Amino acid sequence: MEAKSIACSWKTLGGAALSLVFIFLAFRRVSLGQVLLALGRARYGYLLPVLAVIVLSLLLRSLRWQILLAPQQKVKAGILFASLSVGYMANTFLPAHLGEFVRAWHASKQTGLATSSIFATIVVERLIDVFFLLLFLALALAVFPFPGWVRHSGMAMLALVVLLGALLLLLKRHKQRSLAVCNRLERFLPGKAAVRIREMLDQFLCGIEPLRNHGHYFLVGALSLLIWLCYALCIQLLFHAFAFVGRFHLSWSAALVVMVVTTISVVVPSSPGYVGSFHFLCQLALGLFAIPRGPALSYALVLHAVSVFPYFFLGLFFLAREKISLRSLKEENAHASGH
Repeated sequence: MEAKSIACSWKTLGGAALSLVFIFLAFRRVSLGQVLLALGRARYGYLLPVLAVIVLSLLLRSLRWQILLAPQQKVKAGILFASLSVGYMANTFLPAHLGEFVRAWHASKQTGLATSSIFATIVVERLIDVFFLLLFLALALAVFPFPGWVRHSGMAMLALVVLLGALLLLLKRHKQRSLAVCNRLERFLPGKAAVRIREMLDQFLCGIEPLRNHGHYFLVGALSLLIWLCYALCIQLLFHAFAFVGRFHLSWSAALVVMVVTTISVVVPSSPGYVGSFHFLCQLALGLFAIPRGPALSYALVLHAVSVFPYFFLGLFFLAREKISLRSLKEENAHASGH
């Protein structure tokens, strides 16, 4: 138990250190006066439609997750909406996307499905997200000359998606052989741990199920496209809030570029809430359009806030409604993720 606590502490410290590095890079050579001036001039009335689009994207995610879970059990979209909110809230204070374990645990608690089976659908969901991100990256590359590091990041994510997708396919097609390999590895583990891992792997593989009909594949694709368009729309609305469109003559491709670059900070496991990494990469993306570092950082601060706080407060609302404390949430996450 002490070793697990130490490991968790190291992850927290590592995430905090990473945040500090990116915060330093974001605020380096930035005039605080410029940041405050840009924040003061922003038209915050645009936040209302932004918040509406964020809620819409969460609803669309709930519907997509409902389709992915349908082969196991028909689950109400409202339940999944709550689980998504709780999981995203947990990502604001847990490092390395551990909020996904919380999401799976919460959905399991509400539906009675095995946590491992639910987590399998989340893995598939993330693969779909990265696939669509890469499609948007390809479109962005066609309309904007990205620097090399963005192209290399896209290639790395593509390789990761292909490898993970191939691994899941092999595990599913050769389920008995995968379980046999797991049995051989169990010799190096204590009895209870070995049984638990074998059960989790079996449940995980049961969670990777083909959809019920071809129409569902089309729906998953259409919903995924709409989800990403919602994110692009939020970015575009905030461009208008900061008057960037008129001042810097931004085209529609600017929102696409910012969405792709900032999502890199979210896809790659980093600090809790993506603090620092999100701001620095957003600042870099806006710099590609000759937007000064000060106003770019102001924009990044607001975009990050609307990307985090709505989910945080929604998650708190559902936890309060279900009488679940944040402490118990952390304990359940530590248990589920093996930390």
